[in-house]
Amino acid sequence: MSDGAALAGPDGAPRCPWALSAADYVTYHDEEWGRPVHGDQALFERLSLEAFQSGLSWITILRRRPGFRTAFADFRIDAVAAFTDEDRARLLADAGIIRNRAKIDATLANARVLAGWSPGDLDELIWSHAPDAATRPVPGTLADVPAVTPESTALSKALKKRGLRFVGPTTAYALMQACGLVDDHLAGCVSRSAP
Repeated sequence: MSDGAALAGPDGAPRCPWALSAADYVTYHDEEWGRPVHGDQALFERLSLEAFQSGLSWITILRRRPGFRTAFADFRIDAVAAFTDEDRARLLADAGIIRNRAKIDATLANARVLAGWSPGDLDELIWSHAPDAATRPVPGTLADVPAVTPESTALSKALKKRGLRFVGPTTAYALMQACGLVDDHLAGCVSRSAP
């Protein structure tokens, strides 16, 4: 039984235990999670997917990500902002995504808000909340990884103040983890501070 510390993966390399429950997770953990993500479109996609993940397992979202990308025009902000009531109805009937009315409506509303921002504004706002890596202890076990931090709370408030929805502090922290604002790979994990 794991104590929450890094465990040997299928190739023998130690990884965060959550990454070992499915092959999809191993790939996501090794190639994406915790790596810096920049660009408004890429960050809009991650922000949207984290909102859809709320209350669900990440593997559910990860496995449906191709469907989300198709349904939401590859998360091109201007394209999603232009979605009509017919597009909304299409999304609510699309079995390839999570058909949650509130999350779909939030994604459409967020795109409309972001369409009015200058290029780079979303990237700048999100990354301005990255904590100083030198001040953060390296987590040894999963129990050492927070669900919310002062920075994620501040990011959530900043996003909400600018009109975005479904961006609570926990969702904001998951975004920070996924997009490399913080490195929550455990001590001993093969992906800790990977380039």
